[in-house]
Amino acid sequence: MAAVADLSRPALEALQAPFHIGTVTLRVTDLPGLTAFYRDGIGLRVIAESADASDLGIDDEVLVRLERGATRPTSAAGLFHLAILLPSRADLADWLAHAATIRLPLEGASDHLVSEALYLSDPEGNGIEIYRDRPRADWPRRDGAIQMATERLDLQALLAEARPGRSAGMPAGTRMGHIHLRVGDTAAAEAFYAGALGFELMVRYPGASFLASGGYHHHIAGNVWNSRGAGPRQPGEAGLAAFEIVARDRADLEAMRGRMMAAGGREAGSGATVEDPWGNRLVLVPARA
Repeated sequence: MAAVADLSRPALEALQAPFHIGTVTLRVTDLPGLTAFYRDGIGLRVIAESADASDLGIDDEVLVRLERGATRPTSAAGLFHLAILLPSRADLADWLAHAATIRLPLEGASDHLVSEALYLSDPEGNGIEIYRDRPRADWPRRDGAIQMATERLDLQALLAEARPGRSAGMPAGTRMGHIHLRVGDTAAAEAFYAGALGFELMVRYPGASFLASGGYHHHIAGNVWNSRGAGPRQPGEAGLAAFEIVARDRADLEAMRGRMMAAGGREAGSGATVEDPWGNRLVLVPARA
């Protein structure tokens, strides 16, 4: 039975922008194994399944699509992590309790000032962030610019807020919050995502750039921490196959379509699509009614 969205909860900040991130598609080797991981480990629901693909999500919104058939990557570029956004800190605590119960190994836990995040990888090495946002009014700023950091997240304090008896599944209202990419050059990433597609540069870290729509802290990030100088990915490589840019309304959709076409994009059956300098494919789609 599909989860029912809790309309009493405030709308997620990531979605209150002209553009946000929708379905992330991964090309995988072990489709049954990865489907089970995202269902039982991460807590998404299988929405559709075939011999060649699985769609998993919440509220009938597909967050992760897994496609069978992958070749060995030839480039260090691609996915750093996909980031699943939970509605509240209590939901993050519940998910942490679930991870502890099933002994799901975490790779990191950080307080980014604007958000709190847990990090892990799926069995094929695709990075995953599970996070919650602080209210926008609480985001620290300096000279009008959002401030972000990477500080230690107190896991014991977070775990103490978990609610007994909660389901292992992710709650209604969970959505894809952002996507973080491995790129070959941050200046080139800024030129493409900000210069060509119109996203706003929000924050620069050493070796990383964070871009967004509508004043969010970031919808798209790119770093060179392990991929400096990387060339483009080739079709069919394991890992990131595509991610959706969701347009809030018709005017936003047409504006982004024009930018994508000017950046070398094309029309496809699923909508306008364009590749960034490293072969990461973006697909433009309208928001669901």
